Amino acid sequence: MTAVQLSDTRVGRSRPARMAAPAWWGLGVAATTILLHVRDPHEEGSWGYCPWHALTGTYDPGDGGLRAVHHLTDGDVLAALSSNVVVVAAVLPVAVFLWLRWVWARWRDEPFRSRMFRPNVLAAWLVGLLAFAVVRNLEFASWLAP
Repeated sequence: MTAVQLSDTRVGRSRPARMAAPAWWGLGVAATTILLHVRDPHEEGSWGYCPWHALTGTYDPGDGGLRAVHHLTDGDVLAALSSNVVVVAAVLPVAVFLWLRWVWARWRDEPFRSRMFRPNVLAAWLVGLLAFAVVRNLEFASWLAP
């Protein structure tokens, strides 16, 4: 099977024009990360409330993700893993990897291709996140709760 290619009609433009979108994404993520460091998500309501947790009283796969990023900005990896192990160990590394691949492809004026966007890979991610959500709400795995 081949990798999925995201259509990019901008191939052939100047390098600064090609690099604009990944640069803006990077700046947005950097700004959000700085805000997460400055405005502590441990303070109740500082970033709002999780609607899923408010309605059901259970944790979804993303609960604790903001706290995990906050801990990472402090350099406390163990506390970040305690807040949300999936965000720290899987989601963030994959997101950084994909962003770097996107930057590299734009730099070289090539289309961005990744097997991560194939339906079976996306389905595996979804199943994994759902399994994590179920397990972190069970009594024997309460250590996975944020």
